[in-house]
Amino acid sequence: MSIMFNDKNGSKRPGETGDYRDKIRAHRTKNVYRVLLGIVVVGIVALIVRIQYVNHVYTGYEVTASVERNSSYDSSDIRLGKSILTYSKDGAHCADSKGNVLWNQTYEIQDLKLATCGSIVGIASYNGRNIYVLNENEQMCRITTNMPIRDMCVAENGNSTVVIYDTNVTYLNTYNAAGEMIATGQTHMSNSGYPAAIGLSPNGKMLAVGYMYVDAGTVKTTIAFYNFGSVGDNYTDYLVSGFDYTDLIVPEVGFLSNNIAYAIGDDRIMFYSGDEQPTVKAEYMLDQEILSVFSGNGHLGVVFAANSEDNRYRMSVYNINGELQGDYYFDIDYTDIFFEKKDFVIYNESECLIRTYDGKDKFKGTFDISVNVMMPTDKAYCYVIADDKNIKTIQLN
Repeated sequence: MSIMFNDKNGSKRPGETGDYRDKIRAHRTKNVYRVLLGIVVVGIVALIVRIQYVNHVYTGYEVTASVERNSSYDSSDIRLGKSILTYSKDGAHCADSKGNVLWNQTYEIQDLKLATCGSIVGIASYNGRNIYVLNENEQMCRITTNMPIRDMCVAENGNSTVVIYDTNVTYLNTYNAAGEMIATGQTHMSNSGYPAAIGLSPNGKMLAVGYMYVDAGTVKTTIAFYNFGSVGDNYTDYLVSGFDYTDLIVPEVGFLSNNIAYAIGDDRIMFYSGDEQPTVKAEYMLDQEILSVFSGNGHLGVVFAANSEDNRYRMSVYNINGELQGDYYFDIDYTDIFFEKKDFVIYNESECLIRTYDGKDKFKGTFDISVNVMMPTDKAYCYVIADDKNIKTIQLN
């Protein structure tokens, strides 16, 4: 048996302090290893869950909520923000996913024109005199013109631009969300051409116009950009840039963001960059006729017929930078296509296809109702679908 004694002042004998410190150091090292091991384990589990989530394919859905609604046979439904806009020749109303009517607008319109941007909608009649600008929550303003309306567009901030026609001149009037005119200009077919396409940036600052005219028997188009901000104040008629094209018809212009615009012609797609003075960013030549165009959430989708035995359609999708994100083939008819952050949704009244931008099908199935409109919610793979009698919230599983 051995006995350890302390010296007279109570300190331990030589060598004991070093052993104690070594034990503390070893204990601390062991704790560090345990923490690191725990972090690695948690990371591996998170990675496994992430991989399972990314690779998971949904095969069905469950209805998590359902409410009744009344919709007339001659009305139509579209998405407006996170609500459902129902419109006809006699009026329009907006309802949330629970069926609560947020507003109701009556009118009498025979040749109805509709323009949307995010949660903003403009409703007018071709050759009419009134424009109703509304968002999903309220009626914003009513604009009255003294000449026939031919076209219009709206911005997310509530601004609107209206093409009105007179015998020898066409006017482009831009209004703010209160219905006050903030800019006006006129064009003549003999020089500047006819405004065949118009589009406002989301913040309402930039206006893109596609003017079409005939010069020496050749159809030409000018894409013009107007800036209603401080920079545009320094230019005549707010015109900050323009681009000319020969043998090109451009039926659609628009914006993917405040600084990326696009123009879709019959043989090419052009992208422009800049929120003050746009310049040409990219141009993509087309060798097929365009069937449909869809845009939203920073994406542009252009649908063509597919030269494939397995698929009827091909959609080229461009991202918020005007870059081609990919070509996607599919074989279901579509009534609408909308874009989300990681995937896009194609659907008709009975079928739905959800595909990621890297080409993985997350869902391909059928509905139990005849769907008029489908829209996303804040929850992943949870959607609202509506027919004439019901609004249902569904969760894919």
